[in-house]
Amino acid sequence: MVEMEIFGLTTSTRTASAYALILMEADGSRRLPIIIGAYEAQAIALEMEQIKPPRPMTHDLTMQIITELGGQIEYVVVHHLKEGTYYANISIKGSISCHEIDARPSDAIALAVRFSCPIYVDELVLEEVGVVHEDDSAQVDSMSDKSDATKQSRQNKKSPFELLREQLQIAIETENYEKAASLRDKIQRLKG
Repeated sequence: MVEMEIFGLTTSTRTASAYALILMEADGSRRLPIIIGAYEAQAIALEMEQIKPPRPMTHDLTMQIITELGGQIEYVVVHHLKEGTYYANISIKGSISCHEIDARPSDAIALAVRFSCPIYVDELVLEEVGVVHEDDSAQVDSMSDKSDATKQSRQNKKSPFELLREQLQIAIETENYEKAASLRDKIQRLKG
């Protein structure tokens, strides 16, 4: 198993109203894109941004149930790819026993983020569909340009990023999750 980290979320260019979750090898250069639904992308993004909705979402509820029953998620693993579909397991350790639960990778990762536990991908899956990322100087130049733009926006009273964050918080508080997802995407592009 290869330990992975969440590199980012982006809209999918292939599938309407879907997102690409990009996992990055913790100690390497391989990346694994996984197409996930908008709801799961939102659940992952909200937790990563530490934004709490006014009412618990499904993954928050699942976390609460596991915790209240004395369990803890030890890790999640994307272990198989069959006919374009990824398969994952969630390893739950209870007070008496351990269980491996079959799950969609998007749900497993949404829970991994909440439990701050490791995310693994089977080496065979990563060899089959992982993408090797090569750094180049164009990326460094691009990041430098973005850094300059960020410095300029800080000089203004409120940056576009700050305004979007405020709008995102309002959308979440009013449970307008579709708008929240759209605003989150805009924020991600600004962070870029």
